[in-house]
Amino acid sequence: MTNWAGQTTRAGEAEQAWARVRTSLRESAGARLFDQWLKPIELVPGSDADTIRLALPSAFMTNWVRSHYADRLTLEFRQIMPGVRSVQIETRVAGPAPVALSLVPETAAPSPAAPTTVAPAAIPTPVRSFGVDPSIRPAPALVAARPLPPAERPPLDPRYTFDRFVVDASNKVAFNAARVLAEPGPVRFSPLFLHSGTGQGKTHLMHAIGHAFLAANPQAIVLCMSAERFMYDFVAALRARDTHAFKQRLRGADLLLIDDLQFIAGKDATQEEFFHTVNEIMAAGKRLVISADRCPQALEGVEARIISRMAVGLVADIKAPDLALRRAILDRKLVDLPDMRVPLDVLDLLASRIQANIRELEGALNRVVAYAQLTGDSIDLDFAIATLGEVLRGAQKRVTIDEIQKLVSAHFELKPLDLISARRARAVARPRQIAMYLAKRLTTRSLPEIGRKFGGRDHSTVIHAVRRIEELRDVDRDIDAAVRVLMRELEG
Repeated sequence: MTNWAGQTTRAGEAEQAWARVRTSLRESAGARLFDQWLKPIELVPGSDADTIRLALPSAFMTNWVRSHYADRLTLEFRQIMPGVRSVQIETRVAGPAPVALSLVPETAAPSPAAPTTVAPAAIPTPVRSFGVDPSIRPAPALVAARPLPPAERPPLDPRYTFDRFVVDASNKVAFNAARVLAEPGPVRFSPLFLHSGTGQGKTHLMHAIGHAFLAANPQAIVLCMSAERFMYDFVAALRARDTHAFKQRLRGADLLLIDDLQFIAGKDATQEEFFHTVNEIMAAGKRLVISADRCPQALEGVEARIISRMAVGLVADIKAPDLALRRAILDRKLVDLPDMRVPLDVLDLLASRIQANIRELEGALNRVVAYAQLTGDSIDLDFAIATLGEVLRGAQKRVTIDEIQKLVSAHFELKPLDLISARRARAVARPRQIAMYLAKRLTTRSLPEIGRKFGGRDHSTVIHAVRRIEELRDVDRDIDAAVRVLMRELEG
């Protein structure tokens, strides 16, 4: 009787904690992101004070939450229930209870006192350009050099390897620097400081360094954590009066990866410990990788001596991806979705509208695919627009039909009045169709509104123009090239 009562109490505690965590996530994530990705999460019956199990309705949503919120969910639950060892994120299937699919224990953050020795992974030959080898498959699961208990397993994402990183001029220096740092032999520079805006590939490169380094050094100790996790573990060690174990764990690493350094800004005690950890790692000739959302000199609230240490190594930035890179990233993403047919115009739509953040770009593709699987609908341009809705409108640069008409007429050496005239000569009709196509792609105007802006034409004329240009882009290189040039110019 006592045992059953104890289990019931623990289950009730998990339910109460989950209610508080949901409230916190809603406030921090914002309504749009929460409703899209976090609201569908359900607490699995049987969760207790030791293991929290959360379930989502599709594998795509499960993978997204694992990638973006696994650490955050673990922290949230541990703040309420300190005894929680892991938070498992699963895929719910039809039936009375969810069933776990391909759970990746690495996404759960380690307990404060537990070491996070990382196990090695096999790394295929990395790509060196836009070309994507269709034979590339996801990196195999990490194979431990020695048995590791769940609390010690690393948070390295098996998807984040060098072969899965799409390279171009905007990230080539950072990519090559990461490759060099991961190579065996003497350390050529340390630390490596990577900086870029949110969702542009810093974390991907850091995890890739960890995978490659372990492939070459199977017995090495690699620690990968966010600056927030560094702070959390340090505070926990202070409270437990066990800072010696904390120091030993970090300074014993052969490779230390610290993500999002900006989160320790203004945290004096944490910065003090971080400074000494950096000194110890560098003095021992070991490898250190730090990332942040800006260059070292722009980190407000971070001590000058820490910034000075960062400047000793190599500082590499990752610039915002251009249209060609965004499109190549979507092509690479489709390699992992061999059973899904996503039309080219949908990929072009995503690449053109979602410009600043690769993570949001991949998330948008995941959402379109997930909704198609859940509804049984085929993916086309209208389905993608209806599915993404606010995502596209929020990411879209405000392009007007007037701007489109002006640019198209200049490109084809016409007068803007020609596009709204009754002339049907091909030299005028084709540019007019291209302008209508761009208006449908790049503005939120309805078909009747677009028709009215082109001399009062019917919405069926706009539909015909859009379909015709879509067909021609597949067979006519000149038309396709003209459309791409115009889209780039309109995007600014």
